[in-house]
Amino acid sequence: MHFGEHLTIDGYGGEEKLLDDKNLVLKSLQELPGLLGMNILLPPQLVASTTCGQKDPGGWTGFVVIAESHISIHTFPKRGFVSIDVYTCKNDMDTKTIENYFKEMFALKELEVNFIKRGTKYPPTNIY
Repeated sequence: MHFGEHLTIDGYGGEEKLLDDKNLVLKSLQELPGLLGMNILLPPQLVASTTCGQKDPGGWTGFVVIAESHISIHTFPKRGFVSIDVYTCKNDMDTKTIENYFKEMFALKELEVNFIKRGTKYPPTNIY
């Protein structure tokens, strides 16, 4: 038994135009929760992130708060890179669906994926 699951995806070789498309990033934050059977609590938030030094040429940063936790996306169009987190208290996350969704959404050539079981010592009942 564990509390939840956290999937991180770093996508490489994506198309600059797709990674810089505000409406496409917003669409993914609006659409993915429903595809995963999750419930949006607040509308997705999206902001343009300007350059933050040599390593960060800017892009879009967005997140959506879901009843099950959150999804966040950070795009770096000039680098063809995206960093994505999907965290949920649900178990048995469909990681392949999420990977394929973003691979197609941003035309990513390569994914670096990490999957973490969270709260592996989560108490099975209330302790207070």
